[in-house]
Amino acid sequence: MIAERKVLALVPARGGSKGLPGKNIRSLCGRPLIQWSIDTALACDEIDAVVVSTDDEQIAAVAAAAGAEVPFLRPPALAGDTASSIDVVIHALDFLERNGRVFDIVLLLEPTSPLREVADIQVALRRMVDTGAAAIVSVCRAESTHPAFMFRTTSQGRLEPFMSASPTGVRRQEIEPLFYLEGTLYASTVEALRERRSFYHEDTLAYEVAKWKALEIDDIEDFQMVEALAKYKELA
Repeated sequence: MIAERKVLALVPARGGSKGLPGKNIRSLCGRPLIQWSIDTALACDEIDAVVVSTDDEQIAAVAAAAGAEVPFLRPPALAGDTASSIDVVIHALDFLERNGRVFDIVLLLEPTSPLREVADIQVALRRMVDTGAAAIVSVCRAESTHPAFMFRTTSQGRLEPFMSASPTGVRRQEIEPLFYLEGTLYASTVEALRERRSFYHEDTLAYEVAKWKALEIDDIEDFQMVEALAKYKELA
């Protein structure tokens, strides 16, 4: 709980990953990938409940063994590639509310971003509550991928600057800071999420994470890089 508000941490985990089959329960430094998010959430005093939403019985068993609640299996309509993450969150909120459990804030923790730390959650939640914002999401600063350094190709295969000025000679200190959306955390008041059906709107704060935390696991190469970082940062 934070500022008398009950916080739900929801960990979504489909069973049908195509980029890396079975990734949610694949061992990362000796722990199933999904357990990294569960362990971090359980270690955060501000969180009142840690619930996993999955359609897969094996994932459900691993999540329960790690200490998360798995009070339902996600219906097939919410288990495909096209399922909206917002629909998954609202389904979980509806289920819990029907069972007498009402939350004020929902925190979405995707298993594919396992490098988050407890402090990330605590600082983000505190910032959201202290500012009165309806939501906060994690972002990472665009550096080499900043549009000022980007080119497009012409129909003849020639390079031309994406922006009006040529990227050659541009200094990072002189360009406007820009950020890209990444997956470390998404938090919102339940009221705002139900009303806007999005974590992103004019009342959303940015929580900046370091570049090394912004890696998301979609394929085996991502998995190997994250595992190497986890060992280097002594998070394992």
